[in-house]
Amino acid sequence: MSSNVSVSSCASRIRPRTALVASADTSFRRRVHDVLTGLRWQVREAGSGAQAWSEAESATPEALIVDGWLPDLEQHAFLNEFRSSFPEVDLLSPEGDAASPRGPHRQELLYALRRCQDTDTSASNAAVPMTPGRPAGRNAPIAMSLPAQALPASPNGNTKSPAKSTQCVEPRRTNPSTPAVERLPEMVGNARCMLEISRRVRLVAARATPVLIEGPTGSGKELVARAVHRLSSRNRKPFVAINCAAIPETLLEAELFGHTRGAFTGAVQGRVGRIESADGGTLFLDEIGEMPLALQSKLLRFVESGELQRVGDNETVQVDVRLVAATHQPLAENAREGSFRPDLYYRLAVFLIRTPSLCEHLEDLPPLVEHFLAELGRQAPVKRVNLAVMRKLAAHSWPGNVRELEHVLERAVILSCDAPVLEPADIDFGMEIN
Repeated sequence: MSSNVSVSSCASRIRPRTALVASADTSFRRRVHDVLTGLRWQVREAGSGAQAWSEAESATPEALIVDGWLPDLEQHAFLNEFRSSFPEVDLLSPEGDAASPRGPHRQELLYALRRCQDTDTSASNAAVPMTPGRPAGRNAPIAMSLPAQALPASPNGNTKSPAKSTQCVEPRRTNPSTPAVERLPEMVGNARCMLEISRRVRLVAARATPVLIEGPTGSGKELVARAVHRLSSRNRKPFVAINCAAIPETLLEAELFGHTRGAFTGAVQGRVGRIESADGGTLFLDEIGEMPLALQSKLLRFVESGELQRVGDNETVQVDVRLVAATHQPLAENAREGSFRPDLYYRLAVFLIRTPSLCEHLEDLPPLVEHFLAELGRQAPVKRVNLAVMRKLAAHSWPGNVRELEHVLERAVILSCDAPVLEPADIDFGMEIN
């Protein structure tokens, strides 16, 4: 009887081996989970770098397995930071493990990975191509391609060539020393201009540098701003967005800087402004070109000093925010003409990112259509499109850019009723604004 109690107490003191598997590929995580569980490991899974970091902070694993790429964080930077913060964790990744301690159970981990690779090899002939990192499922995106004759000719007479499929492929390297650009998950498409956005976001995200995003209406400027925040060290703090064109000039100052009780008619109580509510995080000033000149001078003072003064208050408040601004206007030209303060422009435009019009990357039309149809099919079967629909979409001028494409497809899904495939008659562009 005592020996049984002794055995039980010893077993209870044995620390179970725990592995954390970080991968955007659900099937890979499942295979590693099954093999390691058979070897008496406890396995936790993470679909992104941020989730893996959170899991490790809550309970440090004995080993971390990182597969391929991470959908939200640059892998090399993530691994360096992880090694620095969790030096005792046995780390296995495609980059190797020279800087990681070799745990006592390394051979079991390598065995599990070999088993998974063998499974991949045996299944490769029967596998259906999917976009890397996007899990298969009932509402998985539908692969489609667009023949060259379906796209309009460019001004020089050449036809724009689309990607052969919507699968995410590594861009060609023009120089062996130049690394391939890894597309951010927010940026749909593999056109060079879209990959350049991903490259610039990754370069600036970790810094406190102000960012100015310029591009036409509907081209995804807020999406880029959110990507900058997500990849920054401020991502656990608020992301606060304000559209400077959507708030009346008389209220914009109080909305940005806050106000005290009785500061103006109707101010029955004090209120914290948007800038102060973003403390520690990112403040996104959309359509900054619409901000009145008088208010620009007050914003400039805040940018220079980090101090703000609420409307009706004599005291100043110190606030720490990362500024990201966006505009569809030629802000540099406006600054030269005097409709925008040049000193504020140079403070905001320390790092520039440009979002292109849809016509500038029309080769991304197939993956964009696939993406939006998958999003619209979250609560219902995903619709498909035929070649005639793709030709009709490709011939449109898209003055509203990617946002217009999203709305056109939403309208088409509604008009198609229960039909599984969209037809040209379902594509209604509505009234164009001249």
